Amino acid sequence: MRDIVITLIAFGAAIYALRRPYVGILLWTWISVMNPHRNTWGFAYNFPFAQLAAVATFIGMITGRDKIRMPLTAPVLLLLLLLAWMGLTTYLAIIPGESSNMLWRVFKIMLMIFVSAAIIREERQVELMVWTIVLSLGYYGLKGGVFTVTGGGANRVWGPPDSFVEGNNELALAIIITIPLMYFLTTRVHRKWIKYGLYGGMVLCTFSAIGSQSRGALLAISAMAFALWTRSRNKFAFSMGLVLLIPAVLALMPESWYERMNTIKTYEEDASAQGRLNAWSMAINIAKDRITGAGFATAAPVIYQQYAPDPSYVIVAHSIYFQVLGEHGFTGLAIYLAFWMSTYLLAMRISKRARYYPELAWCADLARMIRVSLLGFFVGGAFLSLAYWDVPFYLMVLLVAMNELVRQHEAAVARGQRRQQATPGRTGADASATPQPELPRTG
Repeated sequence: MRDIVITLIAFGAAIYALRRPYVGILLWTWISVMNPHRNTWGFAYNFPFAQLAAVATFIGMITGRDKIRMPLTAPVLLLLLLLAWMGLTTYLAIIPGESSNMLWRVFKIMLMIFVSAAIIREERQVELMVWTIVLSLGYYGLKGGVFTVTGGGANRVWGPPDSFVEGNNELALAIIITIPLMYFLTTRVHRKWIKYGLYGGMVLCTFSAIGSQSRGALLAISAMAFALWTRSRNKFAFSMGLVLLIPAVLALMPESWYERMNTIKTYEEDASAQGRLNAWSMAINIAKDRITGAGFATAAPVIYQQYAPDPSYVIVAHSIYFQVLGEHGFTGLAIYLAFWMSTYLLAMRISKRARYYPELAWCADLARMIRVSLLGFFVGGAFLSLAYWDVPFYLMVLLVAMNELVRQHEAAVARGQRRQQATPGRTGADASATPQPELPRTG
C-alpha cells in the first residue's frame, strides 16, 4: 500500500511540475530529504523517484510559463567555485575511481541546488519548501520522540537507508535543524490545532534528538537553545519552557545516556573520540602534503597507512571541517568556510533589511530561524561527516529567494518615491506630509 501511495504522489507531482517547475523542486526535496520510498518493502524501494523529479523539473523549466533566472549572490558564486575545485581535487585524487563516484553524487545534489535557487522566488514557494523540509524530517523526529518517551530513552530511530542521515547521530542533527523551522511555521498558521501540533512536534523532536545519545547533537541543541533564547521576544516565557522541558527529558534518559554524555569530559579515555582525533590528524597531514587533498575517498587503508598516526584505525572524518580539509586541502576548506560564512551573513542582512517593511516581516523571522538552524549545523557538523548533506544547502536556497524578494521590494519603494518627487504641481510641503519608509543602508 505504501508503494502505491508514494508512487501516485510522485507521479502526480511530476505531471504538475511540467507546468510549474517549482513543484518539481518540492518533489525532489521531499524525495532527497525524507527518502519516503525507503520506508516501503515493494517495487517503490528502488524506484528512481529522484530522477523522475529532476526530469520533470527540467522539462518544466523549458516548457513552463515561469521565468528562470539565477541570482548571482555571494553564496551561489562561492558554491560554484567550490564545485569547480572539487572537480580538480577529484582529477588529482589518490583513489580516482571512488572519488569520481562521490563527485558525481555531489554534483547531482549541487545541480539541483542551483536549479532550486533559480526557480524558487515567491513567498508561497518559500513557505512550501519550508513545509516540505519540516514534514520530511519531522516524520522521523515525531517517531523518535514517541519511541524515546514510551521506551524510556532505550530505543533509537534510524534514518532512511542509503541516505546521508541513515545513522542515528546524523538523523539527530537533522531533526535538531528542523526545530527552528517548525517555530517559524507557528507564526504562519492561523488554525490553532496546527499551531499546537507544531509546538508538540518541537517537543517530540527535542526528545528524539537527545534520546539518540549523540554527543554532537547535545552540543548542537544546547547552542541552538541559547541562540533561540537570545532571539526570543519573550525571554522569560522561553526560559520557563526550558526549565519545564529539560528536567522532563533528562528524567526519561537511561543510565547509558549519562555514561555516554560524560565521555565529553573524558574524551581521552573514549575509543570513539580517539578514533576521531586520529582521523582529524590524518586530514591535517594530507592537507600539508597535498594542496588539493586526497580526493573524496579518504577513509581507505592505503591513505591511512601513509598519513594517519594510527594506520590501523580506519574511519571517516566525523567532522564536516576535517572531512573537507582531508578531501580538498586548505584551499577547499577555505572556500567551504567562506561559502557558509557568506550564507550566514546573507541571513543577517535579510533580517536587518526586511524589518523595515511590515509585509516582509516573515522574511526577517525566517532568516533569523535559518541562522539558528545553521548554527546547529556548524556545531553538530563538527562531529559528523555531513559536509555535502543537502538540507543546509536548501536553507541557502531559501535565503537567496528571500534576498531577491527584499531587493525587489526595496526597488519598488524607491521607484515610488522617485515618482512622487517627480509629480508636477506637488509642493515640498505636500511631499513632506506623506510618510516615507526609511530605506536601510545596503552598502
